[in-house]
Amino acid sequence: MHYPLTPIDWKRRAIKYYPNKVAVIDEEKTFTYAQFGERTDRLSQALINAGIHEGDHIAVMLPNTHYMLECFYGICQTGAVMVPLNYRISPEDMAYIINHSDAKLLIVDAAFTSSIKEIQSELNLNDIVVVEVPGYDNQIEGIDYEHFIQYVEPTSFSPLHLDENQLLTINYTSGTTSKPKGVMQTHRSNYMNAADFMFHLGVKHEDVYLHTLPMFHVNGWGGVWAITAVGGVHVCLRKVDPKVILDLFEKHQITLLCGAPIVINMLVNEPKVNEISINVKSRMATAGSPPAAALIQQAQDLLGLDILHVYGLTETSPFILYNEWKSSFNQLSLEEQSALKARQGVEMVFNGETKVVDQDGEEVAWNGEELGEIVTRGNVVMEGYYKDEERTKEVFKDGWFHTGDLAVTHPDGYIEIRDRAKDVIISGGENISSTEIEGVLYRHPAVLETAVIAVPHDKWGEVPLAIIILKKNATVTEEDIITYCRDNMAHFKAPKKVAFVKELPKTATGKLQKFRLRQMYWDSERLVN
Repeated sequence: MHYPLTPIDWKRRAIKYYPNKVAVIDEEKTFTYAQFGERTDRLSQALINAGIHEGDHIAVMLPNTHYMLECFYGICQTGAVMVPLNYRISPEDMAYIINHSDAKLLIVDAAFTSSIKEIQSELNLNDIVVVEVPGYDNQIEGIDYEHFIQYVEPTSFSPLHLDENQLLTINYTSGTTSKPKGVMQTHRSNYMNAADFMFHLGVKHEDVYLHTLPMFHVNGWGGVWAITAVGGVHVCLRKVDPKVILDLFEKHQITLLCGAPIVINMLVNEPKVNEISINVKSRMATAGSPPAAALIQQAQDLLGLDILHVYGLTETSPFILYNEWKSSFNQLSLEEQSALKARQGVEMVFNGETKVVDQDGEEVAWNGEELGEIVTRGNVVMEGYYKDEERTKEVFKDGWFHTGDLAVTHPDGYIEIRDRAKDVIISGGENISSTEIEGVLYRHPAVLETAVIAVPHDKWGEVPLAIIILKKNATVTEEDIITYCRDNMAHFKAPKKVAFVKELPKTATGKLQKFRLRQMYWDSERLVN
């Protein structure tokens, strides 16, 4: 007997066994699993009544609210495909993604309608559904979300028999190239990733999970599914605010969360951290640049946070590695622990196989020295890039997905990233393309040559540094360059620091040597404060 692997089935299980248990807390609103199930079923039937069919695509631009959770289940259980949108990107990128994804419908929060208004004439949509929010002005015409689902008989929706290999979501990358790529993820890949989430983060029925990580970001890393699977509590967070987070920690006794190292830094440096009372031990998964050992110690001392470093990509649902912490590591010095925590780690149990290979596809020696590329295959890898066979073929070779991240393997099998072949900068948990910034800078009339690299930053983990050669007789300041970038791209992508130089390191054939720039700016005292 074959039963399809789909995270949608976990909603059925939660309603069956925990109908009266609190499922979702969103500010002053609370929903039991039975109530949450009814709202998602209403949404499903409303979508069908609006002409949405199995396989249709629906774009969703919402913050971490109960509406966003409802969309994950309400859309996907119809067999339609959800396209979660990063509301931080530029209107130009929004228009590109909505149209490129072939979305028939957009569900958008009132707070983001100003961006949609700017591009609405360019969009190929049948309808727009707006979540009206007190305090935020809706600037476009659309169907009110509550009205959309209100007049639907909740018992009329009958879930489809879903194929585990059909698309569940298309998640667009936030900028490994100038144009985002649509990563096609299936019901099966999301199921297996969420299984890893549950197993390695120790998710259990009593957990109270705080959605600090944007749900649009690879489906909340799988948290939108995993917490429902065990009947845990979803606590929504509209905006990352350290004081609000700490209030929620105290009020709801949060036991689990995910986020970039910047979130940890924000929490331990918020004055309120010394005033709250927490009676539970909490866990947190973090990815990107590993947090410093001193920061981890502060998080443990002040919040009781047990930090787990994970690694993955949008293309892998996202988890493929985690830093498996052994009790013997606790006997080491803080400096030694810090070095260990910098490692991305070992394979997660359910995702498949991951290794580091050389240019010939052979696994590198486990010596912590031989550099190679991280490749993976298995249950969580994407189907490919939507409507982009060429770039799909570029990353799939000989049955392996090539991540573009360069790493070493230590004698104990732990993988550690040493460089990024794609030159992606991970700042505050967001991926930023160095080539995209360079493209903007080259449009500046004073810029002759430029290179953008990541440099360490205490708060953001990494930030973009723009290294520039000016044209002859050009006069421009660091502030001018940063302002220019902020005016021409999403603010979070703009460089935080600018260095003016006379020349850039290159090979004999004229190829830019970014690794030499990284050596210069990472090994010197010229780090961004």
